[in-house]
Amino acid sequence: MKILTWNCNMAFRKKAHLLSQFSADIVVVPECEHPDKLQFEGDAPAPTSSVWYGQNQNKGLGVFSFNGYGLKLLPVHNPAFRNILPIKVTRAKETFTLFAVWANNPDDRDGVYVTQVWKAIHFYEKLLKSTKTILVGDFNSNTIWDKPKREGNHSTVVSKLELKGIFSAYHRFYGHEQGKELHPTLFMYRHEDKPYHIDYCFASADFIDRLKNVEVGHFKDWSQFSDHKPLVATFGE
Repeated sequence: MKILTWNCNMAFRKKAHLLSQFSADIVVVPECEHPDKLQFEGDAPAPTSSVWYGQNQNKGLGVFSFNGYGLKLLPVHNPAFRNILPIKVTRAKETFTLFAVWANNPDDRDGVYVTQVWKAIHFYEKLLKSTKTILVGDFNSNTIWDKPKREGNHSTVVSKLELKGIFSAYHRFYGHEQGKELHPTLFMYRHEDKPYHIDYCFASADFIDRLKNVEVGHFKDWSQFSDHKPLVATFGE
């Protein structure tokens, strides 16, 4: 199973074909317009299933599945964490919970970015399990920006997930420490001299045990399309 996340920086309808090279089974796209505005043709095959959520029809969170995977937004979704979507994923006899993440909620003055994830993983405590769970998307966070007096910073999110048996696929695959990543997923303002790692795929132990590869796109290939680069995690059967 291959899972990809890419903040497309809007206008996904013009960029969807770029992801066909990865042949991903599940694609999480922050800043994606409503599916009614999209056209999948040519090198951009139509998805098996999709989930979209947002207040702006041009800039929401889109999740698309291919190769027989089905998606269903769970009714427990809390709009207070509007861009963190609990989704049931099914294929044949396989079922797991996917949290699609775009940590961005300007209406929450207590924490616009990673604090959204911190609040959400407490609200969805019963759904977060050490088996068959994945959280993936744009977390808008990194340990380098931790505010020590804020409980819901990046490091506390990572620690909370690890206590649940859920780990970052990138860090497990490459052996890097949080905050010391060598593969940026964002070049701020598309400037090559402003690299940051803020997109993640966290997976429960049963997925991590089957982790085969983690790939991050390169600046020269993606900077004309978005300030973010795709992050792709591949898990064996």
